[in-house]
Amino acid sequence: MKKKVLITGGAGFIGSHVADELLQYGYQIRALDVLSPQVHGEQRRRPEYLDRDIELIQGDVRDFAVVERALIGIDAVYHFAAAVGVGQSMYQITNYTSMNNGGTAVLLEALARKPVERLIVASSMSIYGEGLYQDINGHVLVPRERSAEQLKKRQWELLAADGTVLTPVPTPEGKSPALSSIYALSKYDQERMCLMVGKAYDIPTVALRFFNVYGTRQSLSNPYTGVLAIFASRLLNNRPPLINEDGRQKRDFVSVNDIALASRLALEVPEAAGHAINIGSGKPVSVIELADELVHLLEKPHIGKSVTGRYRKGDIRHCFADTSLARSLLGYEPKVTLKAGLLGLAQWLEGQTAIDRFAQAHNELTIRGLAA
Repeated sequence: MKKKVLITGGAGFIGSHVADELLQYGYQIRALDVLSPQVHGEQRRRPEYLDRDIELIQGDVRDFAVVERALIGIDAVYHFAAAVGVGQSMYQITNYTSMNNGGTAVLLEALARKPVERLIVASSMSIYGEGLYQDINGHVLVPRERSAEQLKKRQWELLAADGTVLTPVPTPEGKSPALSSIYALSKYDQERMCLMVGKAYDIPTVALRFFNVYGTRQSLSNPYTGVLAIFASRLLNNRPPLINEDGRQKRDFVSVNDIALASRLALEVPEAAGHAINIGSGKPVSVIELADELVHLLEKPHIGKSVTGRYRKGDIRHCFADTSLARSLLGYEPKVTLKAGLLGLAQWLEGQTAIDRFAQAHNELTIRGLAA
């Protein structure tokens, strides 16, 4: 008999791709999604991309009665429902804490009453803060955060105690969290709460620490979504992507299709239970390289890009995944190269429209002293 899976946030960017992956492997899918206007628009309609075989319950994960109803007949749960946005979380503190921490608490209380065979929770690379670094002598270390004075001087790189520049290296799961935003704190809470309650109630639980996810279906009008979607929104409106700092900060961009693959493996591999696992590409790419490639693929060289020298408080310089645990434990191997993934994204973007709200979002941060 087919297993029935609940995905909270299942109508969203990542959740819907995971649903598609699971449908291909014979699972039955139910999605619980509030259809947030910031993501889905003011009409809050069922997205056209959501497969018709997916049962959708429109409701809030903070509503205990709705969650209990969504869990009827369910064998496994993916908990992806969350408010997403590092900058926005620093002034919508109540909303982020209520949705992410509070929503997780409601779900876990319901699962404590009615345990399932497996729980998988979406965590985030944001919990690491800065990634790991190496000094000129080859010693791996956790750096001190960049000071306000350093950022004001536009000295972007992380420095050793002797003033030499540190070199970023892959970040493994063993690095201690360095929580620099309400969003990061809430994702760490979601992860720890799920692993803790899962252990207490014998629910095999896996936390997947997603790095910078990109791909089709990402909300282009949400100015707090991933950097690629923000850049795409600007270009679709014939405006240059605005790049903070000097653009040489490095991130780990991973296709949503690889995220969906890893998510299915986390459900199917028994040994994954009890672990927090990095899911990324394992390959660092600078933000300026990313912007250049997107400008090229969208054939908008006349628009180009703009390196602003601005910065946001709490932003990190470099972080990319050590994916060795995902490989050894899940058998996960990223299949989508950045070039192929961006090409697919560019083809999808041709039929899309976007409201560019970047300036509005930046102003929200600036007037609160969170950006400069």
